[in-house]
Amino acid sequence: MARRKITIVGAGNVGAFAAARASAEELGDLVLVDVVDGMPQGKALDLAESAPLLNFDANIVGTNGYDETADSDIVIITAGLPRKPGMSRDDLLAKNKSIMESVVKEIAPRSPNSVLIIVSNPLDAMCQVAKDVSQFPKERVVGMAGVLDTARFRAFISMELGVSVEDIAAVVLGGHGDTMVPLPQYCTVGGIPVEMLIPPDRLAAIVERTRKAGGEIVALLKTGSAFFSPAASAIEMAKAILKDKKRILPCAAYLEGEYGYEGIFLGVPVLLGAKGVEKIIEVKLTEEEKEALDRSAAAVRELVETLKTL
Repeated sequence: MARRKITIVGAGNVGAFAAARASAEELGDLVLVDVVDGMPQGKALDLAESAPLLNFDANIVGTNGYDETADSDIVIITAGLPRKPGMSRDDLLAKNKSIMESVVKEIAPRSPNSVLIIVSNPLDAMCQVAKDVSQFPKERVVGMAGVLDTARFRAFISMELGVSVEDIAAVVLGGHGDTMVPLPQYCTVGGIPVEMLIPPDRLAAIVERTRKAGGEIVALLKTGSAFFSPAASAIEMAKAILKDKKRILPCAAYLEGEYGYEGIFLGVPVLLGAKGVEKIIEVKLTEEEKEALDRSAAAVRELVETLKTL
């Protein structure tokens, strides 16, 4: 049986760590693409030389072109400028729109049956660009947002309670940014509602830290942004698709009336399987949560409208 094929566009920190995770999981053969001469080739070779130590088998190719990406099953797009201190996600819009358009124009005709996993920021808007340029059906363009935001929420709850992250389940909805909507009512620790374990003021502080988590890392690093957790999040999604695991994960999906929104990508729980986004799951929200989600959707829509003018 032929191995599955995964292309990762952008061989910087996120792309390189995603390639390492995909290799360790033996998800398939890998193609690393980047515009920097020699960089994807060097990282691919380095990763291939780790195979005997980490016990995985995969063909790993680094390239500055796109011909090697043909017939990929999954394409993870991380290419784009990273956020720098003081820079909002919106500041990245024009430049990263141009990068996303050029990448998808190369990828879509070569891998017309692939699922695109978008990691580039501003995430929700870049999903819109990828869908428009590729003309792929909505289920085969999905954004890595909620998986990362939920992982951060779970990590902070684990730190607060001193319990295993494995026992924490959580959901974060909305756009990938400061308007995201963590949902404590759907967060449990070993099946116990988190609201029974953490006082309201502490829980509110954790929710706020989750919203600002990406910026917290940018401020600490000073010359870069998060990469371990975004890469791990993208591979969690790729694994669900490639192995048809039917995972329920919060992802940026294209909405056509769900939650009352039309024609935008927004973070919601989805059923992720071999076809990509196989189902969008609607959960009941309190009035306050729905208002917060409305604000998040409005921020995404504003970005999308700005895209049209660029």
